[in-house]
Amino acid sequence: MGVDQLRSFLRRHRRIGLDTSIFIYQLEANPRYIALADSIFSWVERAGHETVTSTITMTELLVPSYRDKDEHRVDEFYGLLSTYPNLRWIPPDLETADLAARLRASYRLRTPDALQAATAIQAHATAFLTNDPVFARISEFKTAVLDQFL
Repeated sequence: MGVDQLRSFLRRHRRIGLDTSIFIYQLEANPRYIALADSIFSWVERAGHETVTSTITMTELLVPSYRDKDEHRVDEFYGLLSTYPNLRWIPPDLETADLAARLRASYRLRTPDALQAATAIQAHATAFLTNDPVFARISEFKTAVLDQFL
């Protein structure tokens, strides 16, 4: 049931932003969320779709591997994620930083969340996938919180 609702949400969009949690669920094959994450990444792989995320996502993904001194895992992440089809990694620039500050002030977001949202907005994403309901405050895109599909 939830996967069908998620697919319906995704069909209404051509460009989406992804929060770090979506990558974590996929990479760790999280049993609670893997069916939803699989649906998301299947959508991403299809021609005509584009996904954006801030480079802050990579920062957040790499911390545990660096903490564990697992260079092999770091290399795996770079190898897989830097070449993933239809996935664009966007580094923050001054314009994104300014928008993130505005979003942080308006929506009371933490800085990483504000940068994720600003990146999606700057890239003209019409949707944002996350598991953090704080993003639902943002009116500039439609937010899908994975827990709503369970």
